[in-house]
Amino acid sequence: MKILFVGDIFGSAGRRIVREHLAHVRKSHEIDLTVINGENAAGGFGITPGLAEEIFDLGADVITTGNHVWDKRELIEYMKSVPADSHERPRRVLRPANMQHGLPGYGVYEGQLQSGPNKGQAYAVIDLMGRVFMNGTNDPFHKVDQMLAEIAKSSAAKIIFVDFHAEATSEKVAMGWHLDGRVTAVIGTHTHIPTADERVLPAGTAYQTDVGMSGPYDSVIGVEKELVLNRFLTGMPGKFEAATGNPKMCAVIISCDHMTGKAYKIQRLSLGE
Repeated sequence: MKILFVGDIFGSAGRRIVREHLAHVRKSHEIDLTVINGENAAGGFGITPGLAEEIFDLGADVITTGNHVWDKRELIEYMKSVPADSHERPRRVLRPANMQHGLPGYGVYEGQLQSGPNKGQAYAVIDLMGRVFMNGTNDPFHKVDQMLAEIAKSSAAKIIFVDFHAEATSEKVAMGWHLDGRVTAVIGTHTHIPTADERVLPAGTAYQTDVGMSGPYDSVIGVEKELVLNRFLTGMPGKFEAATGNPKMCAVIISCDHMTGKAYKIQRLSLGE
């Protein structure tokens, strides 16, 4: 079984480059499950229901987010529009599971593959956010332990993908080791810079510290570079705007045993125009 994970879509440039590449990557690599982090799809800050629908139309099975999940308030009602046991699109847009209790939305989606040779295969996608240099989150380590116990009781899915949206590389690496052998993959997001440390950990969990963004790389992590440089040089605040130059789709493809959920290969992708 193969899982495609596409890093943080950033602005219109990110949406355009993903639209250009997603279909042919899914076809040529015979992808079974497609997960996309879309939290920066709306001008670099948040995601709207309309853009979520657009990403689903491109082929996403599940959309993950992170600290910008609430930047577009209309997403809240979209998430609330379906019950917990739904498999409709709004239920498949996740927010970090370890946010404060009682917030809208859900941090895990448990589903089954709808097509292909592995049709009917159970899977789970978990969205977590780090605590180091981040706000509004509870302990992700104990939270994911709790979630794995709940998945074992509900769907018993062996294919479990974790998007860990975190700032500190140490926290991400620690989460990889914490979950080694218990999930199929732990892939980091948030910093918008792809790391070259993709590997399969000893007990069978695919890991990469950060997949990188799908967006404009002639920028400062997606923002027009002149605006960021001005802030660093002068200390003066200013409105950030999404850049557009040199877009790349950054992603990983994870190959795993569909019976055990163990990964045996991870491949890093960076595709330009």
